[in-house]
Amino acid sequence: MSGRGRARRAAAVLLLVLAGQATPALAVTPPAGPTVRGSGVVTWAASAQRVGQGADRAYRLIVKVSAGGTDLRVRLSNAFGDRPLTVDGVHAGLQAEGAALKPGSNQALTFDGEHTVTVPAGGTVWSDPLPGRVDAGARLSVSLRTPDARGPATGHELALGTSYLGRDADPGGDGDTGWARTTGSWWYLDAVSVRPAHPRSGAVVALGDSITDGWGSTPGRDRRWPDDLARRLRADGTGVANEGISGNRVLSDNNGGPSAGRRLERDVLSQPGVRTVILYEGVNDLKAHHGASAAEIVAGYREITERAHAAGLCVVGATVAPFKGWLQWDPAAEAVRREVNHQVRTGGDFDAVADVDHALRDPRDPARLRPDLDSGDHLHPDDAGMRAIAGAVAPPSRTCRR
Repeated sequence: MSGRGRARRAAAVLLLVLAGQATPALAVTPPAGPTVRGSGVVTWAASAQRVGQGADRAYRLIVKVSAGGTDLRVRLSNAFGDRPLTVDGVHAGLQAEGAALKPGSNQALTFDGEHTVTVPAGGTVWSDPLPGRVDAGARLSVSLRTPDARGPATGHELALGTSYLGRDADPGGDGDTGWARTTGSWWYLDAVSVRPAHPRSGAVVALGDSITDGWGSTPGRDRRWPDDLARRLRADGTGVANEGISGNRVLSDNNGGPSAGRRLERDVLSQPGVRTVILYEGVNDLKAHHGASAAEIVAGYREITERAHAAGLCVVGATVAPFKGWLQWDPAAEAVRREVNHQVRTGGDFDAVADVDHALRDPRDPARLRPDLDSGDHLHPDDAGMRAIAGAVAPPSRTCRR
């Protein structure tokens, strides 16, 4: 099948996933405020965005954890809310099929010992640890109800998978009764942590844009490049958190939300057990003709890297992949991309480099993606391209000594 055909097929599948679902459009919002730090190691995350309006509704959210462990905790976010958010009936279980859970797996979560919690406007809360173990790669269900929710809702727009909604559904039940609607977004849940078996285990955060968010990969199959990286690192007990937002930039806010630097505290530094951040951003700064120079983009990288280093984290810098054929490509943007990549490879700011450009470019035309790795839009890799990105990331244990 041609790249264009693959793109049409992926788009069609995505539309089927999202059709009829409560998946409102993105909106630009203020930068995230302070967050409460958790414990253990982050095993799943999705960067908070505005996803429409709150409602009296139950949610059954399906996520795939990376590292296994005990003492599971979840983080609820009201980052974009303009009023306090009451959440009750929060449960965690294991998905069986659809909205149905494995019998007996659904357990109530508490917050400071209470079954109801109020999340302040702009804030987050962590649950108490849940006894028991969750295995690496498990499909976790987090169910909750927002009985009085109004105003802007917080979640993550592009889940590339199916979760469930219900007006009268029971978050504490195992069955699928009442979960009458589906959603292609995650709502209010933005992180999950566990206590790993090995105390020295840590986590990796992928800080990126739509390529990290998974656009171009097959919906419902967990084939984003951070998913592939998580499978590679599973034997080490390393957690992987995907903090990609479609449209995100290094230097400025846009419909992709706060810039990478403005969300660094919320999405990286506040996550428990993080030891390495992979910074894969920049194409949206240079492709949209905002006048960003290579020097400005590299300075943005450096500011993020210095803050991460000050927090004791290792930083892996990723080169920007080619995108000739995309509507906003031109020779000037290509010149900026090449200079940015030269600085990433040689500038010495990063602890390690993931040469995504080298892994994805077409040897016959280095300004383009390899045809067999292109989803068809000439910017976003397909499933094979996502695997190539993950393969370009060396295991943090070999590259980071902080």
